[in-house]
Amino acid sequence: MTYRNLLRNLAKQKTRAVIKPYEQPAKKTYLTAHISVFDYDTNNIKHHKPTSIQECFDFKHSSTITWINMDGLDKEQMEEICNHYNIHWLIQEDVMSRGQRPKVDEIEGVVYCLLNMLFINTSTGVIEEEQISIVMGNNFVLSFQEDAEKDVFDPIRKRLHIQNSRERERGTDYLFYSLIDLITDSYLGVIENLGTQIETIEEQILQRTSKHTFERISQLRKDIILLKRNIAPAKDVAASLNRTESELIQERTTKYFKDVYDHVVQANDLIDNYRDLIIGLQDMYVNNINLRMNEVMKTLAIITAIMAPATVIGGVFGMNFDIIPYAHHAYGFYGTIAVMIIIPILMIIWFYRRGWFQNEARPGRKED
Repeated sequence: MTYRNLLRNLAKQKTRAVIKPYEQPAKKTYLTAHISVFDYDTNNIKHHKPTSIQECFDFKHSSTITWINMDGLDKEQMEEICNHYNIHWLIQEDVMSRGQRPKVDEIEGVVYCLLNMLFINTSTGVIEEEQISIVMGNNFVLSFQEDAEKDVFDPIRKRLHIQNSRERERGTDYLFYSLIDLITDSYLGVIENLGTQIETIEEQILQRTSKHTFERISQLRKDIILLKRNIAPAKDVAASLNRTESELIQERTTKYFKDVYDHVVQANDLIDNYRDLIIGLQDMYVNNINLRMNEVMKTLAIITAIMAPATVIGGVFGMNFDIIPYAHHAYGFYGTIAVMIIIPILMIIWFYRRGWFQNEARPGRKED
């Protein structure tokens, strides 16, 4: 390998190490999608799990409300459904594009909302996200979930089977609201878990700092960035839905979007507070490390000061001279040892009176 090629490879490795430190890992590609259809009105409901995409087409001109949900993004099936329901190609691109910013659009008679569902990985404790797209038209709602292994809308499905539920009695706009409300409600649950982790780490720092504690603080910083990246735009989405003039959303439903807006604002404020707390945890961690280092240096300084007189005395009487005072005295050795012991004892007493041995009481511990 030439010198130029070696430098080029090193440059590539360095670039890979520093570019986009908070980029989300590549997600798995799912080969199959799971489709479910709910067709209902006030009195009746039908739940279908079609085996082919063509079975979804018959509901377009139905007088009832139809909700078609796709778990796992299959491009061909998604395009067939969207083309049949006259969904604009710009919306189709947004559905298939990963890493989109949460947003809401109204194009050619349909309302499109894109949000990210947030989860906590139970095995790693890391916050994960799933992109969800919701399209509302006249008497139909299409929802596309990115991850085929996760399904977040089971609570709504259960309420749909209850005849007197609001989902059954209200129109398409209320179903649209229910889906969005379920997604935004997940934010508060994730933030609450994050707050519990911050309290736990704070207690660990007060008791004993470790490398693992610093790693957890670093992971919490990344979680805060992920939350802020999803919740801050969701605030604009909720505000837009609250002010919408779309004919698809009835006036009686707009008050529910105001409730969604309030929840997102609350979540956004909590994120700002927790971000300040994490900065405080970093400062507390550094201060605790410095305090421990100062205690170590203080201990070493005391030991050095106590041993210094004995070292000096031993060095003086260990010199190779013929005439040294008390070198041939019968009690010279014992006198020297006595002086080496008495001087450190006097130094210890003096240090004690000056308060060198008094440790500050640590939080969470009782003074002896």
